Amino acid sequence: MLLPEALRQGAVDLSERESRWNYALVGSALGVWDHNHRLGTRFYSDTWKTMRGMAPEEDADGDYEAWISLIHPDDRAFVIKAVDGQNAGDPAYQIFEYRERHRDGRWIWIECRGAVVEWDADGTPTRVVGTDTDITARKEAEERLAHMSRRLDLALDISDIGVFEADIAGGTVEWDDRLLAIYGISITERTTVNETWMSLIHPDDSQRVSDTIAAAVETSSDFHHEFRIVRHDGAERVIRAKGAFFTDGDGCQRLIGANWDVTEEVRLNAELQRAKDLAEARNQELEAAKESIEHLALHDYLTGLPNRRYLDRMLEERAQVCRTGELTLAVLHIDLDRFKQINDTLGHRAGDAMLKHAATVLRQSVRASDFVARIGGDEFVVLCTINVTPKKISNLAERIIAELCRPIRYENHDCRFGASIGIATGSGPSLDAKQLLLNADIALYRAKSAGRNRHEFFSTDARRRIIASKRLADDILIGLERGEFVPVYQPQFHARTLDIAGVETLARWQHREHGLLTPDRFLSTAEDINVVAAIDALILEQALADRKQWEKDGITIPKIAVNVSSRRLDDPNLGKKLRALKIQPGTVSFELLESISLDDCDDAVIANLRQLRRLGIDIEIDDFGTGHASIVSLLKLSPKTLKIDRELIRMLPQSSDQRKLVRSIIEIGRSLNILVTAEGVETMDHVRILGDLGCDMLQGYALARPMPGEQIPSFIRAASWRHADDGTQRVHRKRRAPIDPQLSNKSL
Repeated sequence: MLLPEALRQGAVDLSERESRWNYALVGSALGVWDHNHRLGTRFYSDTWKTMRGMAPEEDADGDYEAWISLIHPDDRAFVIKAVDGQNAGDPAYQIFEYRERHRDGRWIWIECRGAVVEWDADGTPTRVVGTDTDITARKEAEERLAHMSRRLDLALDISDIGVFEADIAGGTVEWDDRLLAIYGISITERTTVNETWMSLIHPDDSQRVSDTIAAAVETSSDFHHEFRIVRHDGAERVIRAKGAFFTDGDGCQRLIGANWDVTEEVRLNAELQRAKDLAEARNQELEAAKESIEHLALHDYLTGLPNRRYLDRMLEERAQVCRTGELTLAVLHIDLDRFKQINDTLGHRAGDAMLKHAATVLRQSVRASDFVARIGGDEFVVLCTINVTPKKISNLAERIIAELCRPIRYENHDCRFGASIGIATGSGPSLDAKQLLLNADIALYRAKSAGRNRHEFFSTDARRRIIASKRLADDILIGLERGEFVPVYQPQFHARTLDIAGVETLARWQHREHGLLTPDRFLSTAEDINVVAAIDALILEQALADRKQWEKDGITIPKIAVNVSSRRLDDPNLGKKLRALKIQPGTVSFELLESISLDDCDDAVIANLRQLRRLGIDIEIDDFGTGHASIVSLLKLSPKTLKIDRELIRMLPQSSDQRKLVRSIIEIGRSLNILVTAEGVETMDHVRILGDLGCDMLQGYALARPMPGEQIPSFIRAASWRHADDGTQRVHRKRRAPIDPQLSNKSL
């Protein structure tokens, strides 16, 4: 049985999301572990094993005592306590650090993050999931920084130098204890330190000091000056001050400076020189760290190529060059084909090797002046700023594809993958760099849709289709806000008496420009933007309100059937929302749409189906015979009703095989105590045949078309469906001979 396109696409989307999460986990160097105490299972990811020196394929049996023996003796008691607390769900132990013996004998620092994710009925934790991170490098860096800080503090203590740091924009100043001691004051409120300091400056030096600092702040220039202070104890001291400006990591301008008492300058000269040397060394280390951080922030850790952030910067720079000159900016968006299969079959190390190879191919295929970046996963971008022609760019794309298609040997395996490339070009004053990148992405989508291993240039037609899809999505969201989605109702009839059995509620969109639209005009886009569940909920609320109005009008509809999407069945709060509607038991049924795989429902769906039954809401299986429902699902779900798809009903008058098939379905339903409704009853022949076959209920244009709620009372009172064919009543008063001789020996 073939899956519908929507489900296949959903599976692809799920696979892509899972792939992205896997890439994110590998890229973040997090080792994932999962302890399921209920099942007695323990899982450890490849990264978890690798950071401890284990091979990814090596079995980690999770032996607790063996693991504890690898913990540093000084950390062992704490780790045992932390693990017990983490297993008990104590938030104080969700994160802890410890040392563990690596396979090569060295100690490594591990940061463990874990939390309880499942409990049994008594509230006892049964499953703990978490991640381990190798923080050895960070710990070593912290120790080096602490050691350097201790050296600096020692030097400053010996030289008796006080340090201050000022936030220029915030107008606050922080003094260290040494500086406070030099000035003979004890104050901790940094907002008042500056005022206290100004009051201590000798009156003859006060204006000069203020002018020096003001000029330095205005020009962001370093300063060096000396001045006298008069301390509260009456002692007059000479202070030498130095200050320098810098910009911190948040982009804020700050001033750092030092003051020292030079009254006894001869005694302090040696210490001051030492302090200066230490300060210069610190500045060099900070600069080196800054350069390293800047490089890491702009480059991909795996391939060494520039990353998306660097691309955004270069894209705008190259675009500016092409706006003012005669050059053309070409963007090639490259996506590796069949890359996931390599990851899935040979592992992520093989995938990493392929990404590095792809990066090398791209570097070698372009000119030195071209810009190559990896923007995530298996996607790359090339920027070319040349006097380019479509033929030249096409040749470049074909060359890249040809090189990437060559097999790569990895651990005795020939790895093969290809590439799809989307190309967009632009030039002139109106060049929009971001739009150009988007256009290349649109072209890439066309290349992948056209069969992969090819390149496509951007076209305005493709962009128009995307814009139209975006406009439709926006209209749907606006329509939800304005309540434009409304129900219409198609009556359902008892096959033997043609009495009203209920109505099926169908969603329609009362579009403000295009009139009443059926789901085929909006359902696919609504699924893309994840609002089908919202539409379902809105239609159900309106249907319940219409049913109450019918009762006020003296019309009783035994049951209303509403469609329910897979996303709505996945909603963990579905039961709570339905209880709030106070649905009368037995008056509402949910039709499970064909996009729901009934044979493979997850726990959330099964739980919600149980809640529906507890609320008195019946379950119907729609499109039986062409959707996903099977005999297994009928046994598993025990629905109240199943509906035979209209495709099986359409040819009943002409096809004996179809009649045999439909009769078999009806008998299956009867044997399982499940009612059977036939959809697509288009003619009175359908009515007669289905009655003879023993169908329970009928729905179709031969008896009633979908109609607004306000028309239901007058339709039922008129009972026009009973007079559609004079022979209809006779059919149901006196059973005719079986239509097909081969069916005459079967019980009706």
